[in-house]
Amino acid sequence: MAILGERHSYSQRLIGPLLIAAVVLGLLGLPLAVWLDLRILSERTLRMQASEISRIVDDMRGFYGSDVVARVLDADGPVTVTHNYRDVKGAIPIPATLSIELGQRISAHDGSAKYRFVSDMTFKGRPPHQLDDFERKAIESLRAHPDQRIVDVSGSLLNQSVRTAAPVIMGPVCVSCHNTHPESPKTDWKVGDVRGIQEVSVTQPIFANMFSFKYSLSYLILASLAGLAIIILQKRQARLINGMNQELTDANDFLAGISMKLAKYLSPQVYKSIFSGQKDVAIATERKKLTIFFSDIKDFTAISERLQPEDLTELLNDYFTEMSEIALRHGATIDKFFGDAILIFFGDPETRGVEEDARACLRMAVDMQQHMDHLNARWHKRGIEMPMQVRMGINTGFCNVGNFGSDDRMAYTIIGAEANLAARLQVIAEPGGICLSYETYALVRDMVRARPLEPIMMKGIKREVVPYAVEGLLGELAQRPQVIIEHVTGLDLFLDLDAIKQNEIERARRRLSEALAALEGSAPTAKAS
Repeated sequence: MAILGERHSYSQRLIGPLLIAAVVLGLLGLPLAVWLDLRILSERTLRMQASEISRIVDDMRGFYGSDVVARVLDADGPVTVTHNYRDVKGAIPIPATLSIELGQRISAHDGSAKYRFVSDMTFKGRPPHQLDDFERKAIESLRAHPDQRIVDVSGSLLNQSVRTAAPVIMGPVCVSCHNTHPESPKTDWKVGDVRGIQEVSVTQPIFANMFSFKYSLSYLILASLAGLAIIILQKRQARLINGMNQELTDANDFLAGISMKLAKYLSPQVYKSIFSGQKDVAIATERKKLTIFFSDIKDFTAISERLQPEDLTELLNDYFTEMSEIALRHGATIDKFFGDAILIFFGDPETRGVEEDARACLRMAVDMQQHMDHLNARWHKRGIEMPMQVRMGINTGFCNVGNFGSDDRMAYTIIGAEANLAARLQVIAEPGGICLSYETYALVRDMVRARPLEPIMMKGIKREVVPYAVEGLLGELAQRPQVIIEHVTGLDLFLDLDAIKQNEIERARRRLSEALAALEGSAPTAKAS
C-alpha cells in the first residue's frame, strides 16, 4: 500500500507540470507556429510570383526583340502589320497574333503560370483553336456580359489550378482591319465586340508548400506526443488507482470481517459507539445511575454433573443465545457471561432515562422467565429430564461504568456495590422468580405486584436493603402470553395459550377433556374398613 501510494504521488507530481506545459503550448505555441508559417508561405509565394513575372517579362522582351525590332530593322521598305507577318518581309504581327504567339512562348516553359489567347473565330488561313468547355463557356458568357470575371478552380488532392478568363474587346483599329481583311471570318465587327479571351492559368502543387508549414507541423507533432504522454500517464495512473482501490477493498473486507468477529465479544451498543467514534478506546470511566440485572441457574452444578461436557456446552450456549436475543431486543447492554450467570445493565452507553431503563429491564426479565418454559420444553424433548429454573435480581443505583484494565488489554464493564447488590438479590430470589431492590420497585411499582422480604445488609452499603419478590404482573405485563408446563412420570404437558392457533383450540380442549376423563376413570377407590 505504501509503495503504491508513493508511485501514485510521483505520478501526480509528474503529470501536473506536463499538463501545465501542454496548456501553455496550446495557448502560445499554435498562434506562434501559424504566424511563422504564414510568414514563410508569404515569402515563398512572393518569390514564386516574382520569378514567374520575371520569366514572363523575359519572354515578352525576347519576342519583342526577335519578332518586332529585328524584323523592323531588317525591312527594306515600309513596315507593315499583318497576321501572317512571318511570310512578309519587314512585317510585324498584329495585336491578336502577338498575343497568340506570346502566349505560346510563355506556356512553352514548365512554369506555374500560363497564358493563352483563344477565339472561336480564327482567320481562314490559320488552324482553329482547340477550345475546352471552360473556354467555350467563358467566350459565350463574356459576349453576353463583358464586364464579368470568369474564374475556375480545379485540380486533385495534390494539385490545384486556377484559371481566369478576360474578354478581348475589339477597338476601332481592330474593327477596321478585320472588316476589310479577306481572310477575316467576320466582316461586321463593331467596336466593343468580344473577339476572344485572354486566359491565365496558375497551377500550384499542394506538396510544394507543404514544408512552408514546418512550424505548424512541429507544433502538431509535439502536441500529439504530449497528448500521447498524458494518455499513457493517465492509463498508468488509472492502473495505480485501480490497484489501490483493490487493495483498499481487500483491506476493507478484511477489516469488516475482523470487526464482525470482534462484535461477538462486545455488546452491540459498545461496538457501535466505538466504531462510530462516539467512544474512545481508552481507560476511562464515569459514574452513572444504572439498572443492573443478574441471573443464575438454580442447581446448575448438579445439572452439569449429569450431562456430558459436549451436551452441557451445547445446552449452555443455547441458553445464552436465547437470553441474549431477548436482552438486545429490549436495548440492554450485555456485560459478561461467567459460568451459568449473566450480568446485564441498562443506562450506558445508551439510555432512555432512569425510569424507562428500569421498566425495560423488568420487561426483559419477565420475557426471559416466560421463554424459559419454551426452552425447558425443547430441552425435555432432547432428553434433559430436570427443568432449569433461573433466579433473577434487579437493582437500580450509581455505578462506575467504562473501560477498566491496562493500556494493552481492557474490558468495558461496571463496578460498584450496586452491582454486587443485584447479584445478592438473585441469590435470595425464588427459583423461576424475580427479586427487586426498593429503588427498582419504586420505578416499576405500577407494573408488578410484589411483597417485601426481610431486610438484608450488604458490604459497601450502609443502609438496610429491603428486597421485593415479584408475585404477579400488572398492566401490560399481565397481558403477556400464558404458558402451562408440567413434566412428571406419565405426564408431559406444554400449553402455550398465545401460540396455539384458533382453529386448533377446540381440538386441544377435546384432548384435554379426554385426558381428564381418563384420569377420573382410573382413580383408585377407597377400601372399606
